[in-house]
Amino acid sequence: MKKELTNALNNPQLLSPPIYIQPEEIKIEGKRILHLSIFESSQVHSTRGLVFDRNNEGDYNITNHTNSVANLFIRKQTNFTENKIYPFATYQELRPEMIQKARQMAINRQPGHPWESLSDMELLQSVQLYKKDYSTGQSGFTLAALLLFGRDEVIASVLPYHKTDAICRIVSKDRYDDRDDIRTNLIDSYDRLIRFIEKHLSDKFVLKNDVRISVRNLIFREVIANTLIHREYTNPFPAKLILEEGRVQTENANKAHSSEPLNPLLFTPYPKNPVIARVFKEMGRADELGSGVRNIFEYYTYYSDLKPQLEEKDVFYCSVYTDKSKDSENVTENVTENVTEKRLKQLLAYIRENPKITTTALAKMLSVTRMTAHRDLEKLKDLGLIKRVGPDKGGHWEVK
Repeated sequence: MKKELTNALNNPQLLSPPIYIQPEEIKIEGKRILHLSIFESSQVHSTRGLVFDRNNEGDYNITNHTNSVANLFIRKQTNFTENKIYPFATYQELRPEMIQKARQMAINRQPGHPWESLSDMELLQSVQLYKKDYSTGQSGFTLAALLLFGRDEVIASVLPYHKTDAICRIVSKDRYDDRDDIRTNLIDSYDRLIRFIEKHLSDKFVLKNDVRISVRNLIFREVIANTLIHREYTNPFPAKLILEEGRVQTENANKAHSSEPLNPLLFTPYPKNPVIARVFKEMGRADELGSGVRNIFEYYTYYSDLKPQLEEKDVFYCSVYTDKSKDSENVTENVTENVTEKRLKQLLAYIRENPKITTTALAKMLSVTRMTAHRDLEKLKDLGLIKRVGPDKGGHWEVK
């Protein structure tokens, strides 16, 4: 049942965009129950091509009512998740030392910063972390305030699935060499992710305007800030930072505005959590919207001949390569990586077990990107081990 639920929730033909829910097994009075927490989404979802809207206590099919569908999209897209108000949250739910840390970093970056003369509450109000919703009349701290400065137990209460999983798989590729399960506020999360990168990835230095700078910190400051700032926090998909041999990859839930790989020259940024982004910017941990992507592409050549891969879908994938090729003439702009025999065998086993399994589900089960899973499938087809029967949507795999 868990397998069928997971496959259904990750099948875009049944639910689009998919939702990433992990069934939780609970034992009550000797019986086992599968519990799924379904949180309010910031996206419009369809099931089997149909769109439903909630009205009073009923779900009504509005697929053919274009105005209703348009209004549903407008309702979803005009409100940022970070602005959700928690009217019963008080200053006691926050960590004053984290507010002071943010204030001091802003002052260090810009002497005479306006935050210097503000009290904690005045600072929070100035950046819209405490606000009033004029459509409901509610006032209180927002989700952004709790994520940035909240105590860990408070964050766990409002977002029980919130975490960032930092994993190092360089020697032990089956499990991991090192791991940090990060379930804390975004400011501490940033520090722990930076330390994790510094611990496992060698640095590269370069002179810029006669100043010696760290390329590692320049690149991964942007990667880590992006995965924290631009995450869709209503989606329980577990965010990850994975260090592998020759690559660092991040994954986080996303409210996608396109499905194409990002091109830094043609990139048009969309704000995902502008309040959180502003606080990070004031602290000096992020730059203007869109500059992070450009910085990643500007400095990647000090690590690798392979261009970073940024894919904006329901899950945002960012891969930065760290293996400098000795023969760059044979390196293509597409992602190239060694496909291990063990992973191909796992792939075959999953397909035998469920011939209708989707590429997205395979990627999740193998802990790789969808792009990598697609290339693995192509490799198996080239080897004559599998064959696609029927169309991409509605067809199935056949193991030959």
